[in-house]
Amino acid sequence: MLAISVSLLLSVATCAGPGASAPGPVATDHVDLPRSYLFSPADITVATGTTVTWTNSDQFTHSVRLIDGDRMVGEMRPGQSVTFTFATAGTYRYECTFHPQNMKGTVTVR
Repeated sequence: MLAISVSLLLSVATCAGPGASAPGPVATDHVDLPRSYLFSPADITVATGTTVTWTNSDQFTHSVRLIDGDRMVGEMRPGQSVTFTFATAGTYRYECTFHPQNMKGTVTVR
């Protein structure tokens, strides 16, 4: 039984270890900002014309800025949300202007 447990544990560690590919964008129109300086999920995919909502569930103020085109979507104090409607297909990179080193993501519009 120990050999089976060790083998299973090694298989799981190998799948999640360094070099494992990150999951692709998640199909959703809502991004949460939990208490950890990140967007969750950070990379999403939506249909053309979808309005995406970012909700700040953290205890600090954050923002959403579309990097390409330098368009500020908005700032959010704790508990607030901002929205943006994506009218054109493409991949849009975004960040929190207060914490750009940690908080980045993409919206892929199809």
